Amino acid sequence: MSIASTAILGIDLGKTSCSMVGVDERGTVVLRRSLRRQTLIDYVAKLPTCVIGMEACCGAHHLGRLFAASGHEVRLMSPEYVRPYVKAQKNDDRDAEGIAEAASRPTIRFVELKTQDQLDIQTLHRARSRLVAERTNLINQLRAVLFERGVSFPVGRRKLEQGIDDLLTEGDNTLSSRMSRLIAEMRAEWKQLDTKIEMLNGEFVEMAGSDAAMRRLTTIPGIGVLNATALVAAVGDGSSFSKARDLGAWLGLVPRQHTTGGKPRLLGISKRGNTYLRTLLIHGARAALPSLSKGDTPLGRWLQGMIELGVHRNAIVVALANKFARIAWAALRRDMPFQRNYPVAI
Repeated sequence: MSIASTAILGIDLGKTSCSMVGVDERGTVVLRRSLRRQTLIDYVAKLPTCVIGMEACCGAHHLGRLFAASGHEVRLMSPEYVRPYVKAQKNDDRDAEGIAEAASRPTIRFVELKTQDQLDIQTLHRARSRLVAERTNLINQLRAVLFERGVSFPVGRRKLEQGIDDLLTEGDNTLSSRMSRLIAEMRAEWKQLDTKIEMLNGEFVEMAGSDAAMRRLTTIPGIGVLNATALVAAVGDGSSFSKARDLGAWLGLVPRQHTTGGKPRLLGISKRGNTYLRTLLIHGARAALPSLSKGDTPLGRWLQGMIELGVHRNAIVVALANKFARIAWAALRRDMPFQRNYPVAI
């Protein structure tokens, strides 16, 4: 058979070389090749229009946009959905064949192609997350070094910051000259990290102010600039989710289910999907819970009902985060800001 009969092309992406398997309308393999990335791009550009399946991994969105520009239909999938279709004796060729098989299934959930702007925002969030982690590690090390020398400070980043500045200014004899210089260097590094994080925060504020969808999201209690920009970067306009509950499930904010024999059994939250975005939503819900639970609004009465039932605070926080995710989907899909008196489904 010729490559003209290729209906679905499964591609297993690699850093240098990529394996691809093409199948026809009946699922028969008609093509097997391994090409370097640039050669693959040139090769696919000359292929007749077909469906191209890939795992949603690093570099998949870039290649997906190139293939879509050539007229192909691109289907990105989560690796966990591809795994059941990979036969025994795993290798790159088998992976590509499994990807082609998974791409042909009508029940598979496909990942929406991200635009360059979405990827840029997502990259800025990852850079900020790395800087925050570096700052946290530095603060923990500072506390440990000082505590070993009998110097301790109250809990809180601001109190530690002020205490170290006072210690370096007063020139306490508790520390040796070498340790004083080291603490001063670590404090300077801390200031540099603060500056970089604040610069990124400023960029997110500008983005949220200039984008209509992000402005609508910031009207939701518990969703600030970071949550709004991260949501738009991850889900765009939310069109890849047919219902609001699908977004909450994708973020891992719903219970895991283990039902058999008609007996439902719900476990802890699934923690699937975007860990970073789920963390932001839960932190936002925890911050908004005290004020929202005191309000005479549908959302406030819903929270008060759970509190009166004795539901654990953490469970209420996660439920509220799930509610925020569903409200965010409605704000993105219906072009509407948050309405405090809108009825809340139980």
